[in-house]
Amino acid sequence: MITSPNNEKLKLIRRLRERRHRDREALFVAEGEDLVDAATAAEVEPELVLRAGVDVEPELLDGVSALGSGTRVIGVYRQRLSDPSGSVCLYLHGVGDPGNVGAVIRSMHALVEGIIVLGPGCADPYGPKAVRATMGSIFAQPVARAELDATPAPRVALTAHGGGALGEIEPPVTLVLGAEREGLPEDVLARCDRHVTIPLRPGGAESLNVAAAAAIALHGISSSQGVADA
Repeated sequence: MITSPNNEKLKLIRRLRERRHRDREALFVAEGEDLVDAATAAEVEPELVLRAGVDVEPELLDGVSALGSGTRVIGVYRQRLSDPSGSVCLYLHGVGDPGNVGAVIRSMHALVEGIIVLGPGCADPYGPKAVRATMGSIFAQPVARAELDATPAPRVALTAHGGGALGEIEPPVTLVLGAEREGLPEDVLARCDRHVTIPLRPGGAESLNVAAAAAIALHGISSSQGVADA
């Protein structure tokens, strides 16, 4: 039983709150029984797991938690980055909100077999908020970090306005999305083969959250795959 706040395992968890340490050590933290169970289901072995009242005094586990009091289990896992390849890639550019990055990872895992590719300005998928938002998909969904030019063609940009009909997007494809407010910069749009837009009802919201837009577009890819597999 760990009884000292200076224990090396607790020090590691505290360090991994910061991205620079996560990047350097290629590790990340998952908090809560659901996430630790998801890792077990995906057959991902932990570097360490600490359970309150079993491995460590509860107040000490609370002290290193990003969630605050009441944490029952914390696991530390190795990051697993993939290559930006395959028949379906979803490329994110400038999506700085970790909750959105995590939600997109979850949607990709749920709908389409492929790779999430994180470009410049994206939140760390292994940060605490992003990991929670994946609801465990971080352990099964491949993630890569790369520039757009490293992704397979054709590249289809999802824009808020002015694009062609979304329809069903058939693989192979790289689906390209930007942040909700800024959208995709002109230089990224210029490197895409075509632009598509999700039609919105008149009088409704002017735009969709990037995670919602990604889910809609991925569903279209999933539908085309289902037709092909039938």
